[in-house]
Amino acid sequence: MAIGERIKYFRNLRGYTQKGLGMMVGFPERSADIRMAQYESGTRTPKEDLMRTLAYALDVSPSALDVPDIDSYIGLMHTLFALEDLYGFKIDRLEGEVCIRLDKYTGSKYSSLFESFSAWADAAEKYRKGEISKDDYDKWRYYYPQYDDTQITAKVPSQKLSDALIDAFKDRIEERG
Repeated sequence: MAIGERIKYFRNLRGYTQKGLGMMVGFPERSADIRMAQYESGTRTPKEDLMRTLAYALDVSPSALDVPDIDSYIGLMHTLFALEDLYGFKIDRLEGEVCIRLDKYTGSKYSSLFESFSAWADAAEKYRKGEISKDDYDKWRYYYPQYDDTQITAKVPSQKLSDALIDAFKDRIEERG
C-alpha cells in the first residue's frame, strides 16, 4: 500500500477532512485540502519531517504511514497491520500456534480472499504431499494467478485457458498477422 493510501486511511479513520488534516500539519487554510489531496493521490510524496508531523497528527507511528519494508521485522509488522486494516486479516492462536486468518465478516473481501487463499493452500498441500515439485510450487506462486486454474474470478486467465484460447483462435490471429 502506498503512503498516500495509508494517509487517507488513517485520516478517514480519525474523521478528519483533507483540509482539517492539512491545517493540523501547518499548511495554509486556502491550500491545505489541495496539498493533502496531492499526498493522498501519490502526486507528491511527503518528506521525512512531514511524515513525522502527519503521523503525530494522525496518532500513529511514522512506520504505519510509510511504504512497508518487509526486509525488517518492524516493516513486516506494519505490512501485516495494513493487511488487517484493508482486508480484515486477524491475528489469532490455533492449537497453540500463532496464525493469521481471514475474518469472514468482512463481506466480499472475505470471499475473494478465501478463494485465493484456498487455491494457495491447495498448491502448498500438493507440494507437501509430493504431488508437485518445489519448482512447480514456486512457479505457481511467482506467476500467480497465471497458473491458478481453480478460480474463475482471477483477472488474469490461467495458462491452460490462455493456451486453449490461442489454439482456438490461431487461424484468425494468423489471418490478421
